[in-house]
Amino acid sequence: MPLQQIEPRRLYRQIADQLRRLIENGEFPVGARLPPERDLAVQLGVSRPSVREALIALEVEGLVEVRMGSGIYACPPERARAASVMAEPPLDVIRARQTIEGEMAANAARHATPALLDALEESIAIMQEEAGAGQVPVKGDRLFHLRITEVSGNAVLQRLVAELFDERHNPLFARFGSHFENASSWHAAIAEHRAVVAAIASGSPDAARDAMCLHLEASHGRFYAAWPAGAPTEPTEPNEPTPTRRKPRKLAEES
Repeated sequence: MPLQQIEPRRLYRQIADQLRRLIENGEFPVGARLPPERDLAVQLGVSRPSVREALIALEVEGLVEVRMGSGIYACPPERARAASVMAEPPLDVIRARQTIEGEMAANAARHATPALLDALEESIAIMQEEAGAGQVPVKGDRLFHLRITEVSGNAVLQRLVAELFDERHNPLFARFGSHFENASSWHAAIAEHRAVVAAIASGSPDAARDAMCLHLEASHGRFYAAWPAGAPTEPTEPNEPTPTRRKPRKLAEES
């Protein structure tokens, strides 16, 4: 049998695999509510964002069900999809974009032209049109970020920014969006894009870098905000009995 390429397992994947085993072994019986994010994070010795990514991966796979305003519940293992989710962690993707695109915005401010500013305003108009039609304004958003990167003239950076942006279509990222993106969040994002344009127009690299980083910081925050319609990972009925289960094994947080 030919050798298979070995890939390091992402932290959220390790967490999801451990929780899956607990569900499959009956440690979390079908219909049982899983512990809150904060408790799982403490027991596993990892961050709450990593736990959230793991829980949403398990939701995509059909092993847990998110009930808004109530909690996250174990589903029958036989309902799980055959393949596990293997995708870049959404919160890591946003952090990577923040590092790269902050510098791209700073560079755009150094080389701002009326044509660039018009192109950026056009992309925001597309975002507004999409949002107004009740659509996720991905086309205009992608165009906005790529037009800023194009100013660098660096094909590698352009490809990298495009690939990072397109990660939003992976199953894990898409499920995050279904929970945390809405008309209000996109209205805020459009306002942040306008702030980036104003900073670029000012000709100040520092202001442009800050505006882009603030926009992506806000994007990160929206994905780690309280769950919609309540906090489903936090018990709403504190006196409800919790099934006895084995404590998850601690994992080392990746750097």
